[in-house]
Amino acid sequence: MKNIVSVDWLYNKLDDEQVVPVDCRFYLQNKDQGQEEYHDAHIPGARYADLEKNLSGPVRDHGGRHPLPDLDQFVKFLESIGIDHTKTIVAYDAQNTAMASRFWWMLKYLGHEKVYVLDGGFQAWEKKNYPLTEKLTDVEKVTFTPKVRKEMVADLKEVQEGTVKGQVTLIDARDEPRYLGQSEPIDPKPGHIPSAINRFFMENIDQGKWKSPDELKQRFNGQMDQQVINYCGSGVTACVNILALDEIGKTSKLYVGSWSDWSSYEDHEIETKQEETQ
Repeated sequence: MKNIVSVDWLYNKLDDEQVVPVDCRFYLQNKDQGQEEYHDAHIPGARYADLEKNLSGPVRDHGGRHPLPDLDQFVKFLESIGIDHTKTIVAYDAQNTAMASRFWWMLKYLGHEKVYVLDGGFQAWEKKNYPLTEKLTDVEKVTFTPKVRKEMVADLKEVQEGTVKGQVTLIDARDEPRYLGQSEPIDPKPGHIPSAINRFFMENIDQGKWKSPDELKQRFNGQMDQQVINYCGSGVTACVNILALDEIGKTSKLYVGSWSDWSSYEDHEIETKQEETQ
């Protein structure tokens, strides 16, 4: 698999200074918990990336709950944790790769190709009884030169045009109750963007591990020949679907603001019905 590495692979690279693990554990219910867990025990050599402090920008009236950070600030953060284009990055979390996939996507967006997600995440590492540490790694500051890939992002206008069926496929990564508007624990309005289909991000995973490319092809059958725009609640879990599609050779885009942006506009239409075809 081209975007995913095993815990065995990472274990065998622990002494390689060119391989940098990045701990992305984060909990919406307790926003300090991820960093606290990192300080208690993390994969040796790992740096920590916080979803809201490092991987997101300030929340405004529109733009969603996790807009992209100021890119200059994000580049400075990458440099401060020793990431440049010579490093091979392995992102992990304990949230079925949701946060790690956001980090993976952001590095890809800035033109860094050698970035991967750890299959099974922190739990798989623990299950193998591989080493953990409290020790923080001394990091030599480096220079990161971004090459922004604007084609990876779909803006609001492009999404609006995509609500006309047949132009693009919009994929909603949230669970079915949120997609159908039966439940909305976070954002003020329930439902989904008109014409969107539902592909829950956790269904790329089976018992904590990534499904095979053949299984992913079956899952996204019907979307391979169309332009795809992915969204979720706030532009995080949609990155898991983007990674899954990339695994099977399909390039797709992220609507960063996602449902939290779409639903912030009073005049935007909302659907609560199931997609016509599965």
